[in-house]
Amino acid sequence: MRVTNMKKEISKTQLFLAIVLTALLLAPAAFAAVPGISGGTGATATFNLTAQAEYLTQPDGSAIYSWGYGCSSAPASYAPAAIANGFCSTMQVPGPTLIVTQGQTVTVNLANNLPTAAGNTSILFPGFDVTAAAAAAQPSTCVPVSPAVPAPRGLLTTEAIPGCVVSYTFTASTPGTRSYYSGSQGDLQVEMGLYGAIIVLPSAIPSACTSELHSKNLVAESTHGETDFRLAAAAYNHAGSCYDREYIFQFSEMDPRIHREALQQSTRSCTGCMTVATEPYVPAYFMINGRSMPDDMDPNYAPQYPHQPYNGNPHMHPGELVLLRIIGQGRWQHPFHEHGNHVRVLARDGSLILSSTDSTALGGPLLFTTTTTPGQAIDGIYYWTGKGLNWDPYGHNPTSGDPLAKLTCTPDANGYNTGDPTAINYFEWCQDHNKPLQSTPIGDVAGNGPATLPDPNIFANGPWFGGSPYLGANATGRAVGSTGTTPPSGTVANSPTDEAGFAFMWHSHNEREITTNNIFPGGMLMMMLVDSREFVINESN
Repeated sequence: MRVTNMKKEISKTQLFLAIVLTALLLAPAAFAAVPGISGGTGATATFNLTAQAEYLTQPDGSAIYSWGYGCSSAPASYAPAAIANGFCSTMQVPGPTLIVTQGQTVTVNLANNLPTAAGNTSILFPGFDVTAAAAAAQPSTCVPVSPAVPAPRGLLTTEAIPGCVVSYTFTASTPGTRSYYSGSQGDLQVEMGLYGAIIVLPSAIPSACTSELHSKNLVAESTHGETDFRLAAAAYNHAGSCYDREYIFQFSEMDPRIHREALQQSTRSCTGCMTVATEPYVPAYFMINGRSMPDDMDPNYAPQYPHQPYNGNPHMHPGELVLLRIIGQGRWQHPFHEHGNHVRVLARDGSLILSSTDSTALGGPLLFTTTTTPGQAIDGIYYWTGKGLNWDPYGHNPTSGDPLAKLTCTPDANGYNTGDPTAINYFEWCQDHNKPLQSTPIGDVAGNGPATLPDPNIFANGPWFGGSPYLGANATGRAVGSTGTTPPSGTVANSPTDEAGFAFMWHSHNEREITTNNIFPGGMLMMMLVDSREFVINESN
C-alpha cells in the first residue's frame, strides 16, 4: 500500500474510533426490552409479511444491500404495549418478532417482493407442525389458485414465487423462543437477512410468579416510577421460569462481498437466475439484533435505523431475574459472554431442560458463555446481586452525615435485604453491609477494605473517568462524606450526580466479532448496566 493510501486508511480508522467513543460517552441511555408485533389475544393470530430488499447501515458509514422480512399491512398491535413509538417497515433485519400465545392458531401470509432474479422464497418455523399453500388472496399476476395448480414446493417447504403470496398455518403448541428463517436457498437468503424470532407466551402463569419475592420486585420498580415491560411473568408453564425483566439478542454476521454480488445481479429480468457464490465466506460485520456496536445502544425504533428497529442495551437492578432470549441467526457459531455472572439455561428451541433425577425440576447448565449454534434459540436467566464483592457497593458509611448512608440491612433467609422493597438498598447482600472498600483511604471512609483506589489528587483520570465503585448517583457522597475526596468520579460523561451503575461488557469471545470491518470497537458488543434502584429504567425507547 502506498504511504498516502496508508495515511488515509489510518485517518479513517482514527475517525471511526473517535465517532464510536464519542457515541458511547455522550449517547442518551436507551434500553432494550423485547419489542415486536403481537397476534392479539383471540384464538387466532394473523401476520401479513413481505420479503424485499433495502439497505442496512453500519457504524463505519457503509450501507449494505440486504433482504429482510417486514410488514405488508399494519399488525394487530405492538408488544410490549408500553412501547408507544413502534413501527414495522416493509423490510427489517431481523424480521418482525412475532409474539403469540400458546394455543393460538397462527397464520403467516408471506408476499415475495424480492427481485425477480432472486426467485422463490419461503419461511421455515422449526418446532411447529406447519401446513402451507398459496394464499387465497393473490395479486392478479399470479397463477390462479386451484387443486390443479398448487403452490410451488421447494426442498423444505412451500414457496412464494416472485410477486405472489404463500400462507403458513400452525398451532403455537408450546411456549418459548424460536427462530424463523427462509427455507429457500438458505446459504444466500438467510445471509441476506431473511430471519427473525417467534415468541410463544405460556397459556398459564405459574403461581410462583406472583410470590412474595416477585411481587416485591414489582413494588420496587413502581416505587421509583418504572413500568413493567415484560411480555409475561414467566417464559414457560414452570415455576422456575418466572422472571422480572427480559431481553432478546439475535446474533448474525454479513459478508459484504455476497451482498454486493446480489445487488449487481438484482436487476436481471430473468426469474431465479441469480448465481451468487456463498463460499468462501468472509464476514466483516457482526450484529446483535441487526445492529453493530455502538448502534445497538441507540433506542428501539430510532428513526435513523428504519430497517433495523431493535437494539441491544440491557439494564437491570440488583436481585432481578433477567430472562435472556438468545438466537443464533447466521452461519457461524457465536460464543457470547455475559460478564458479571453465568447464565442458567432454561430451555433450547422451546424445550425445557428438566432434571434427570426429578422430572419437576429444571436441569439446564450454568453457562460462562452462551454459544449460539446457527438456528438455535436459548432461554436463560441472568441475575446480579453484589454478593461476594466483599465491600458495601451502596456506599454505606456509619460516620457520614448523610442519613442514606446509615440504612440498615436485615437479611432474609437467603441473606438479602428484602424486607422493604422501597429502600434504596433493596436486595443488598447483608454480609457486606458497612464493609469498607479501601485498604488505605484518603477521605473519611473506614480502612482495611479489599481494594486500593488511585489518589485522585495525583492520578490524571481525565474528564471521562468514572471510577466510583458504588451504586447510585449519590453513593460517592454517602461513602466519603462532605470532606472526603475518594473514590474518584468523572465530571462530564460519568458525573456522580447522574446514573451510576456497574457496567458489565457483554461481547463475543471471538475477538474478530467485536470489530466492525476489522476496526475495534464494534460488532457484537454491548453493555449490561446494573443500576441502583433510584435510577429509572425506562424501556419505552
